[in-house]
Amino acid sequence: MMKAFAQLSVTELKLLARDTGTLFFMVAFPMMLLVLHTGDDDIGTLLPGYIAMVLAIGGLSALPGIVATYRERKVLRRLATTPVAPVTLLAAQVGAQLVMGIVGSAIVVAVGVLGYGIEPPAHPAALALAFLLCASMLCAIGFVIAAVAPRARTADLFGLLIMFPMIFLGGAAVPRDALPEGMREIGGYLPLTAGVTALRDGWLGSPTILPLLILAGVTVACTAVATVLFQWD
Repeated sequence: MMKAFAQLSVTELKLLARDTGTLFFMVAFPMMLLVLHTGDDDIGTLLPGYIAMVLAIGGLSALPGIVATYRERKVLRRLATTPVAPVTLLAAQVGAQLVMGIVGSAIVVAVGVLGYGIEPPAHPAALALAFLLCASMLCAIGFVIAAVAPRARTADLFGLLIMFPMIFLGGAAVPRDALPEGMREIGGYLPLTAGVTALRDGWLGSPTILPLLILAGVTVACTAVATVLFQWD
């Protein structure tokens, strides 16, 4: 089982790397925003938001369409007739998203720290935990999108409709303090806001438990919903 998972994870990662659109938005787009805000005094506080953006693009934009495509093309159903369980492929997709998120985030962090003198994370362990929980939460939401979308194109659309409000109102693309009060209040209810907060707390060295609990709770809830709603064909 572990060998199959590893092989499928490598395959999924290669497929993600060949998707130029996903690759651009997970790596180049956050770096472009970083460069545009280079002169800002609070640029160091923006970097954790860009990490959250990388993860959101993978979990909300890329993952739902990929999983829905596998279902639409009967890939998951065919896997059920082999020794490899279909859930192994879904787990491999999560693994691939995590690796791609690590690579994209590492590049953005390297550019910020080495290229623009941003202070490195003050609490790496808390940052790593926030990263894993944020990635898990976004993938879980992505599976819910794939579960309710009738076909792959619809999953892509649903993912984008959910992703953009998340990153722009949740503090990933722009600081929430810069938003109008009404939008800031709406953003407070979005789960990615907790992800940005947890990542920023880890980066600045002031980790708190509440954002991490929110991330874990949303992950568990969305995983349960996706398990109930997901159809294999």
